[in-house]
Amino acid sequence: MSTKTQNDEISNKLSINVGFIGGGNMSTAIIKGMLKYGKYPPSNIWVSGPHLENLQVHKQLGANVTVKNGEVLSNCDVVFLGVKPGALSNAIQGCLDTLPDNVLSKNLLFVSMLAGINIEQLRQAVDLLPLQVNVVRIMPNTPMAVGAGVCLYSPDNTVTDQQCTLLEKILQPCGVVERIPEGLMGPLGALTGCGPAFLYVAIEALADGAVKQGAPRDKANKLAAQVVLGSGQMVLNSGKHPAVLKDEVCSPGGSTICGITALENGKLRASLINAIEAAANRTREMGKK
Repeated sequence: MSTKTQNDEISNKLSINVGFIGGGNMSTAIIKGMLKYGKYPPSNIWVSGPHLENLQVHKQLGANVTVKNGEVLSNCDVVFLGVKPGALSNAIQGCLDTLPDNVLSKNLLFVSMLAGINIEQLRQAVDLLPLQVNVVRIMPNTPMAVGAGVCLYSPDNTVTDQQCTLLEKILQPCGVVERIPEGLMGPLGALTGCGPAFLYVAIEALADGAVKQGAPRDKANKLAAQVVLGSGQMVLNSGKHPAVLKDEVCSPGGSTICGITALENGKLRASLINAIEAAANRTREMGKK
């Protein structure tokens, strides 16, 4: 098959059905990101969960909802698993209990977002399914909902380059999609997956500082968020080390260096390092249970 034919086939596959077992916050973020630019039909999305009333947000988006995991597998060629790590076995059993006999020969790309569950553990779980299953492990984050997220992924050795390209195209509207070795999923996953929560605290605190000085809350929140957004863009677009960019703002004897001193006295740098370490350690613990 020529490269052009392969690319055309992948483009056509963007209209394939994509499923989600588990309709929690992360699944919702990915679905909203996929739908953001109107290039993916919501009718091609399937979401399963134990209670239909908890899937109404997905139904309102135009997705198909069901309480049968097997129905998602039977209708989709790419399936995201978004349950809690300890519910992996129950999710697979739910697939087995509701999987129609007429889909036993299909090939399925299984995409897991279960924190701490490695590819070997995933393979052991999905090998119970009477299907040809290829496994990809991902670590998404909630800003994918607005097209500004990060999704790291690591495929097992059965996943083809074409399937990786397909996954990247499905998630492309959600933000940056980057393939990494599975060994980096712990530290980088803690950074990208948990980092947004740490930055929300920073945005709130920056706004609080302005409010303390008399600024209105709504304007302080908006401008604090814009400062974080713009600073990130400066790092990405300038190619400069963050320390260099910091120094460019810090005039000798000026206001900014005095603020930096206050941050150093408060051990902000050490606190952020410790936050990533704590998150990564907890993710490893979750995978052992």
